[in-house]
Amino acid sequence: MSPYFGLSRRDLLRRSGVGIGMLGLAGLLEKEQAVQAGTALIPHFRSRAKRVIHFFLNGGPSHVDTFDPKPALQKYAGQAIPNTRITERKTGAAFPSPFKFSRYGQSGIEVSELFAKTGEHIDDVAVIRSMYAQVPNHEPSLMLMNCGDSIQSRPSLGSWLTYGLGNENENLPGFVAMCPGGLPIKGAENWQSAFLPGSLQGTYVDSQQSSVERLIENIRSPHASFETQRQQLALLQKLNDTHRRERLDARLDARIESFELAFRMQTAATEAFDINQESQSTRDLYGSGVHGRQTLIARRLVERGVRMVQLWHGASQPWDNHENIEANHRKLAAEIDQPIAALLSDLKQRGMLDDTLVIWGGEFGRTPTVELSGNQPKLGRDHNHYGFTVCLAGGGIKGGTVYGSTDEFGFAAQDNPVSVHDLHATILHLMGLDHQQLTYRYAGRDFRLTDVHGEVLQSIIG
Repeated sequence: MSPYFGLSRRDLLRRSGVGIGMLGLAGLLEKEQAVQAGTALIPHFRSRAKRVIHFFLNGGPSHVDTFDPKPALQKYAGQAIPNTRITERKTGAAFPSPFKFSRYGQSGIEVSELFAKTGEHIDDVAVIRSMYAQVPNHEPSLMLMNCGDSIQSRPSLGSWLTYGLGNENENLPGFVAMCPGGLPIKGAENWQSAFLPGSLQGTYVDSQQSSVERLIENIRSPHASFETQRQQLALLQKLNDTHRRERLDARLDARIESFELAFRMQTAATEAFDINQESQSTRDLYGSGVHGRQTLIARRLVERGVRMVQLWHGASQPWDNHENIEANHRKLAAEIDQPIAALLSDLKQRGMLDDTLVIWGGEFGRTPTVELSGNQPKLGRDHNHYGFTVCLAGGGIKGGTVYGSTDEFGFAAQDNPVSVHDLHATILHLMGLDHQQLTYRYAGRDFRLTDVHGEVLQSIIG
């Protein structure tokens, strides 16, 4: 027994052991706080890409009218197609594409006239023609493509990336979702963080607006100066710290971080979203429309360390063309073809294409048969989850590549079918993350973006 402390040797060792354990806990808490702040860096291996720009063509663009030509549809025009699949709505005979396909680049990959400008970059693009989803409905297919599960509430791809790799700019969000003119179907669930820390959720930006005050809601206070806000935030931080000492709650940490980030963004976002700092020639390259502007903003954001930017196209007028597909697809493609091509050109010129992964596609494709109203053709196409196309460029992708195929008519994936889980596994791999190791423990089990599925598509990696 120590005459000074009244402790036996056994008590001393026992209490010291608790202290050593607390040292380990401190390390774990430090890592958890880094995750909350979006600054955790745990790549599993050397990455090919550092950032992602994802064009989401909302509503389901027709693969047989864009990147998957099917001459057999012309041969069978007006006739029934053998071995058709069950569709959501009544469809009729083979419906040939009203658009001309041409070969582009040294690879000679065929691309529709709808994407003629993008086609000029086809030697930098991998075209996956054998994608498939689970059901022919927008809501579950949006969730599957964005969050890896069509039914359960799960974190989005951008949230997983920010969880795994953190953010390179503490003054901007790690994940930004730009959607002009309002929210798509399922709204913010498309960029949710679910059970991951709330600070990893995508920051929504209404890119139809041009001023930063309207682009990002409540970016500035109309009542308090910058210095007054700093003092208010300091007081709030002090109160929050006192409250936090008594409990461990990820939601509280995320809320504290959101206040801090909102304050820091007042200056950083103003600069990042100001495309007037770009040369006139660069602005002309992207075009004057809202999609050209938001694509240029996306390049400025990833240039400043934002991990992922999702650019929504067709939220207010989707690619869901059940009728008059010739006029509607032509209009929609005219809005996005130039911005995609401009981004690829701009990134390459700046030396950023090699480590920026660019993706475009929708939640599913469309039928090669014409949709009917009664027995009359509507000159449109129904939803088709059996087969569709997604394109990738940059970020370690082997350009000038076609992977997989649909059948003769474009109804279903046939050669090398690719699930959405396979696509997600490949994206994570290019970003230096093993999809089987990137997990988060919640409700007693380890979750991951790809659930228990997913194979990396090594054939499209350069």
